[in-house]
Amino acid sequence: MENKLKIQIWSDIMCPFCYIGKRRIEAALENFEHKKAVEIEWKSFQLDASFVASPDDNMVTHLAEKYRKDSDWAQGMLDDMTQNAKSAGLDFHFEKAVMANSLNAHRLLHLAKKHNLANDLEELLFKAYLTDGKNINDLSTLKELGMEVGLPTEVIDEVLHSDAYAKEVQQDITQAQSIGVQGVPFFVFDNKYSVSGAQHVETFVNTLEKVWEEGKFQINPISLNTTDGDSCGVDGCN
Repeated sequence: MENKLKIQIWSDIMCPFCYIGKRRIEAALENFEHKKAVEIEWKSFQLDASFVASPDDNMVTHLAEKYRKDSDWAQGMLDDMTQNAKSAGLDFHFEKAVMANSLNAHRLLHLAKKHNLANDLEELLFKAYLTDGKNINDLSTLKELGMEVGLPTEVIDEVLHSDAYAKEVQQDITQAQSIGVQGVPFFVFDNKYSVSGAQHVETFVNTLEKVWEEGKFQINPISLNTTDGDSCGVDGCN
């Protein structure tokens, strides 16, 4: 049996359930006796690759217009998600959220992956957007976050002031489409089993144990046994 259990996670910084899912898979790993043999690879996904923010954009208005509902309905949806986040130990502040396109953040994540710092940067990006109200498409903000995790300053500048890693971001998205990903977060365990959405910790623990016990890992995730849960897709979060 291979001594590494690889988990690929497709996510978008703009997806609240992706941050919740990150916390839940982390909690599951704390309850998994082989956690030191688990390798996580973050994969890019964009809920709306064409999104262009305007100065007056806010989350309530965005949701109300997207679903053709009123602002009270949208605020209620955000309040429910905020409570959901609290159960995972997270503190969401949608009233401060700055709507932005996530491409540059994903490009920086690919740089961080080269330096084995993707998980650290993913955490800071989620917190910046969902808790701190920072603009994750602002180059100075991205540079600050990249430096905080230890990325070389000059390399950060080279990436952010070019289109570096844009191809890699698109490759991740294309791969997601090829295996039928409809929403994120989406977890693939050693190319054999997948879990869609921010499932309960127990679901992740059970999947980890099942994959580990079987120990027969496939090369290509052609037909996945998928478990669905809370996620965000191109049509919104549910």
